[in-house]
Amino acid sequence: MAIRVGKVGLWRAEAGWDPDNGEHREAVAELDDLGCGTLWLGNADGDLRVMSGLLDATKKLAVATGIVNVWTHDAAELAAAYQRVDRVHPGRALLGLGSSHAPLVERFGHTYSKPYSKLRSFLDEIDRAESPVPPHVQVLAALGPRTLALAGQRTAGAHPYLVTPEHTAQAREILGDGPLLAPEQKVVLETAPDRARRIARQGVEVYLGLPNYLNNLRRLGFTEADFADGGSDRLIDALVAWGDVDTVLHRVREHHEAGADHVALQVLTGSDDLPRAQWRELAPAIRET
Repeated sequence: MAIRVGKVGLWRAEAGWDPDNGEHREAVAELDDLGCGTLWLGNADGDLRVMSGLLDATKKLAVATGIVNVWTHDAAELAAAYQRVDRVHPGRALLGLGSSHAPLVERFGHTYSKPYSKLRSFLDEIDRAESPVPPHVQVLAALGPRTLALAGQRTAGAHPYLVTPEHTAQAREILGDGPLLAPEQKVVLETAPDRARRIARQGVEVYLGLPNYLNNLRRLGFTEADFADGGSDRLIDALVAWGDVDTVLHRVREHHEAGADHVALQVLTGSDDLPRAQWRELAPAIRET
C-alpha cells in the first residue's frame, strides 16, 4: 500500500529536530493535529532515529526522509532500519534517497563519480537486502531527466528540491501519469519585499554553490547573472514564494496545476527556531488545498 502523503506537507532539515526534546515532540504532535500530511526530514541519517522518534510522537502524520545520502550509508543497514520503523508505524514512513552533491560527498572521503550509476546500484542493493524496502515506499531526489525517469521506473516517484512550477511541469511529463511527484517549495511569510528577499537569499545561498542545482536552474533558463551576489530578484522570486498566505498558496496551486501530487513547504524565517507560528498560519489554508 502506498504511503498517503496528502496534497501539502512541511519540510525541515533533520538537524532541526530532536525527538528527545519535549518542545519538538509537542511541535510535531501539533502538526499532526493541524492536519499536515507529511513531514520531510532534510539530510536525514540512515539510522532513521529521528524519523522513528517523530512518528512515536504522532498518530497520523507520515514522515519522509528528504533525503538519505546513498554515498554515505549502507543499503542493507538502511533497509533494516526502515523495516524496524515500519513494524512499529506501518504505512507512515517514506524513504527518500538521493545522490547528494560533490562537495558534500567528498567531505566524507568519497569520490563523487557517476552519481546516476551510484543511485541505480544503491537501489539494486536495497532490493537484494535481507529485508528489502518495497519500491512503493521509496522516492528519489531527482532534478534531471535521467534521474526523474529512474524515479518513475524504480520507486514510487520523485522529490525534486529547489525547483519551480516550470520544473514540476517538465518532471510530470517525464514521469508520466502515476508516479508520485512531490517538489519542495521554500516560503517566507513576509510581505515587505526587502525583508522577504533578505530571508529568502539566506535560505538559498548555500545551494547556489552546488553544481547540480545550478545546472538544473540553467536548464530552466537562468543565467550566471542570476546566480551572482546571492541571487537576482528574478531567481529568488522564482525559488521562494514570499508574501501573505494567499500568495504562498497560489504558488502551491501552480505546482499542483503543473502536475505535482504533493508540495513540501519549507518555511524560512531567518532563524533556526521551529517556525510554529508560521505553521499555524499556514495550516487552515493547507487543509483546504
